[in-house]
Amino acid sequence: MAAIVPADTIVWGLQLPVQSKSTAYRQPWELDAGPVELSTVASAADRAGAFYVAVCDHVAIPRPSDEAMSTTWYDTIATLGWLAAQTERVRLVSHVYVLPYRHPLQVAKSFTTLDVLSGGRAVLGAGAGHLEAEFDLLGVDYAGRGRAVEDAIPVIRAAFTDEFPTVGGPGAAVGVGVAPRPVQPGGPPIWVGGSSPAAMRRAAQLADGWLPQGPPPGGMRAAVARIRELRAAAGMPDEIDMGVNVEPIHIGAPDFEVGRWTLTGSPGEIAEGLSKYLHLDVNQWQLRFVGRSASEVADQIERFGAEVWPLLTA
Repeated sequence: MAAIVPADTIVWGLQLPVQSKSTAYRQPWELDAGPVELSTVASAADRAGAFYVAVCDHVAIPRPSDEAMSTTWYDTIATLGWLAAQTERVRLVSHVYVLPYRHPLQVAKSFTTLDVLSGGRAVLGAGAGHLEAEFDLLGVDYAGRGRAVEDAIPVIRAAFTDEFPTVGGPGAAVGVGVAPRPVQPGGPPIWVGGSSPAAMRRAAQLADGWLPQGPPPGGMRAAVARIRELRAAAGMPDEIDMGVNVEPIHIGAPDFEVGRWTLTGSPGEIAEGLSKYLHLDVNQWQLRFVGRSASEVADQIERFGAEVWPLLTA
């Protein structure tokens, strides 16, 4: 597989609300929201021209982490499969799927199936995970999670590429068949998530794209330059779908609390505020929209696609 964002373009996507309800980012309206609201937002993104929608991954949240993270984390694959039927064009991203929790062939089977059911819209956003207590609960080695990711990705790629892959090493797949076969040639692209030096190295050396999670050490410009440097040294293709996380957005003059860092104003003012990202060497922006209900967030998304994005890409 390779980069999927068309050359010399930028695209935008969003991590969906409702599917996970961590206090770090949930909005008040999400507390009682469910599938109807999730579909409302995802469908709006599909209509508005978003390149992707994304959902998170946790299996079970041990106490006391539930106090901050909550226990609501819809299953990643079930949710993406359901969203495939709710949408028509938007790509479906796991942001991010914790590879050490599963056998690489299980991951490959899930995402080849998702790719078939969605008509070729699956993207495997992959990561090492961070919640040590969850690793302990599942009987997975926390200290070895980085190595587990590095061992898993070649096996997954082999199963994406060949129906009967032969791969040595941990999680080996030797002469076993994996079908249905993906719609996308070479299988779904793999975007590695994380802003640590190790995660950025994996994105550079093993992946088709990068999903930053939080500010990278040294800032975005240095992180992007480092990924490109490592990628060239590894002999990987120059093309890579490089991401950036954008501040929350509310189009208009809100009469409710939107948070200190939220970008507000007219479509022109929003576009001006976002224009700084045009000067980064990235091609996919992850956005978040602030509202008081699913319908208001959906309206914000559609307004962004119709009124703001054309100003940034003219």
